[in-house]
Amino acid sequence: MTNNVKEIFTGTSAPPAPAALAAKVRTLAPSMTRSMQLVAEAVAGDPAGCAALTVTGLAELTGTSEATVVRTARILGYPGYRDLRLALAGLAAQQQSGRAPAVTADIAVDDPIADVVAKLAYDEQQTLADTAAALDTVQLGAAVSALSTARRIDIYGVGASSLVGQDLAQKLLRIGLIAHAHSDPHLAVTNAVQLRSGDVAIAITHSGATGDVIEPLHTAFEHGATTIAITGRPDGRVSQYADHILTTSTARESELRPAAMSSRTSQLLVVDCLFIGVMQRTYDRAAPALSASYEALAHRHTPRTSSR
Repeated sequence: MTNNVKEIFTGTSAPPAPAALAAKVRTLAPSMTRSMQLVAEAVAGDPAGCAALTVTGLAELTGTSEATVVRTARILGYPGYRDLRLALAGLAAQQQSGRAPAVTADIAVDDPIADVVAKLAYDEQQTLADTAAALDTVQLGAAVSALSTARRIDIYGVGASSLVGQDLAQKLLRIGLIAHAHSDPHLAVTNAVQLRSGDVAIAITHSGATGDVIEPLHTAFEHGATTIAITGRPDGRVSQYADHILTTSTARESELRPAAMSSRTSQLLVVDCLFIGVMQRTYDRAAPALSASYEALAHRHTPRTSSR
């Protein structure tokens, strides 16, 4: 388990800001025990009310124990319950000032299309805000540094995550980096075997448990490559083989909105942050490469004139 994953459970990292608390709950609650979920759901649903409760009061409210409340606080990134209460008070103040909108209802089968648009737009905005609030910029900076000097970059993802991997690969290729996205698990592993120190491998998996993504990342890790995980589960198995972990958030999953939709949104934000960071670090060589790629494709975007 890497250091930053340990920090999630020990509370040795800086406590999340109040704005990041809701994002932490949405991201980590699915991997908690049911009793801890009850505590997490309570603090996210009524931050003002829970901020006024002692650890004993919150345990009684949720039908759990004081130990469960403290463990939940630590998993959410707070050294203890006192720190969580302070964050709850801050979040409540933000909500009362209007800076934190109320949660909208899930999309229903009979919703008018205008309501679908409004609800999806809200959920997408919330997902992006949650991801930005929870993203560890120290880990992000380290990942950018590794990518900026990489000899070769391999990216692993399956399903919706493979589309995000392809997006990152084509962006990096256009600024002169050698990057390949692999969705075939066999090809991913056989390519990972060729990696070594100075190379970078990136695994994209919302669940943090996708075997077809974890296996090539593990292989790359063992061969000395710098490894990066983009995941919604920083406590997932993929983190065991990741030097740097970039955590994504998701909107509430429902029958008409599967997790793949919102996870893709947050993954694309992280991918764009990585790309812009690399572009900044390598601007002297990246800018000419990007310009050359635009020029090479310019004729495909210019209407052809008739020869007559």
